[in-house]
Amino acid sequence: MTNVLKAPRTATTLKVRSKSEYAISRSRDPYHELMLRLFQKEETAERGQKFLSIVEERQKRGDPLKTSEWRDLLQELDVSRSAFYAMRNKLLGAGMISNRGGEYRLSGMFSRDLMDMARWWWTAVLSNSLENL
Repeated sequence: MTNVLKAPRTATTLKVRSKSEYAISRSRDPYHELMLRLFQKEETAERGQKFLSIVEERQKRGDPLKTSEWRDLLQELDVSRSAFYAMRNKLLGAGMISNRGGEYRLSGMFSRDLMDMARWWWTAVLSNSLENL
């Protein structure tokens, strides 16, 4: 049996929209729109955004959020333990955060993966030059 604290960090699903009017950059709240593409429920998207904001703030202060602070996070996010770890695992799986040395940090893996997919599609499938991307 897997302990929830050691739940595996797997890949996750992200909704991709094909119409330009749904572009995240056109939204009044791009961060929230991104969370809605990752999480199915509005309240989970809000919690995910709040959790990422906490990670970002603590990282900028030079006091990264420790994984051992999970009990405090449950109260601050008003979420159950299983719901917290499910949300956390989605963010880890998407490459938005990392868990290194018992600390949560923002991760660039999400951006790198999207850029890699875009370059592959543009060059391998559409046969365009990378310079024209």
